Amino acid sequence: MSSETKLTRDEDGEPFDNTTYRGMIGSLLYLTASRPDIMFSVCLCACFQEAPKTSHLEAVKRIFRYIKGTYQIGLWYPKETRVETIVYADSDHAGDYVDRKSTSGICTFMGCCLTSWFSKKQTALAISTTKAEYVSARKACQEALWMKQALVDYDINLDDIRVLCYNKSAIDLSKNSVLHSPTKHIEIRHHFLRDNVQKGNISIEKVSSEDNTTDILTKPLKRESFNLLRLGLGLIPKGRFPNLLLSL
Repeated sequence: MSSETKLTRDEDGEPFDNTTYRGMIGSLLYLTASRPDIMFSVCLCACFQEAPKTSHLEAVKRIFRYIKGTYQIGLWYPKETRVETIVYADSDHAGDYVDRKSTSGICTFMGCCLTSWFSKKQTALAISTTKAEYVSARKACQEALWMKQALVDYDINLDDIRVLCYNKSAIDLSKNSVLHSPTKHIEIRHHFLRDNVQKGNISIEKVSSEDNTTDILTKPLKRESFNLLRLGLGLIPKGRFPNLLLSL
């Protein structure tokens, strides 16, 4: 999706058949199970299935053209990888042009392998970037604890799992045991993150925005940034695997 695209309900736009539109979205949603690079764009277009317009159709067609040109790209899972698990968290504050809600994105890596990901609009309206990032970090914490428990079934015990977030205020909030007045509006369930940080179940650290691969799941990006983060997800063209192994 173009970084200049701003999808709205487009009340004055020309209507399009919603049955056909839903069929296209359904096919794309199925494909997101193996192509996380289209997750954000597909989920955004899926929000307009009730009354699609031609502007929404053009956005969907752009996704299909992208898939046609990159059909050889796939997730790379090497035979040997580290057990170290890292969860990236990010959010796009008030990025939705319809209701101004934020979008959360989570990526979970085991070694260099992407194991789970999702892009989801937050249910509550975040009044600050800190809250939006804090909510995303809390979701990452849940994902980290689930992964930690799942590895126990394979006799793998991790002391803690790193959660990487680029918002320093959200990181400081997760480590502060005192509820200051500016943070009282945040729902109690989101302080689940702080509780697990204090218990040592997870550790939350800062990562630069350029290295946060989850950016690709929360907002439209320029071509250069998109291609770089797509590579960070482990999406590599078929035929480059041997060359990549030699470079490693």
